[in-house]
Amino acid sequence: MVYEEKTMKCDRIYEGKILNLRIDTVELPDKKYSKREIVEHPGGVAIVPITNDNNIILVKQYRKAVDKFILEIPAGKLEINEEPRETAVRELKEETGYVAKELKYLLEFYTSPGYCNEKIYIFLAKDIEEGIATPEVGEFIKIEKYDIFDLIKMIDRGDIVDSKTIIGINLAKEYINKI
Repeated sequence: MVYEEKTMKCDRIYEGKILNLRIDTVELPDKKYSKREIVEHPGGVAIVPITNDNNIILVKQYRKAVDKFILEIPAGKLEINEEPRETAVRELKEETGYVAKELKYLLEFYTSPGYCNEKIYIFLAKDIEEGIATPEVGEFIKIEKYDIFDLIKMIDRGDIVDSKTIIGINLAKEYINKI
């Protein structure tokens, strides 16, 4: 038996600046029908900027969706016709002011494939130089620096709850353990 779902109808519900919402009517493998609510997102990048002394640069910002401040690795949305590496360079500079002499691709993953097509590409930024951040209008960011091993403890305690940040920090830890 083939376990794919065949899209029979697609209704666009909302088209926004950051995401779109559609409802697909699908035919299931057993020939019954069901609805799927799908959030369309262009994808994004996340960057783990690591200093020469193994500190990680993070950003702290208020996230309305969860109504609290979240500590995260710098990240941002892919723009039209922009490659993930270009987005990583742009977002690192905008959010933190830092510029990386070396940018290493680590991995990509879907954030919530049960209802969303957003894919995030994670990069490790090495040999970074400090500069002046230029956040977008309406973006209020505090830049913070942490020892990577303190960040691992913060993850274990539940102080860091953002998935891309947890993944990025753990990947950076593996990189540090290899050098």
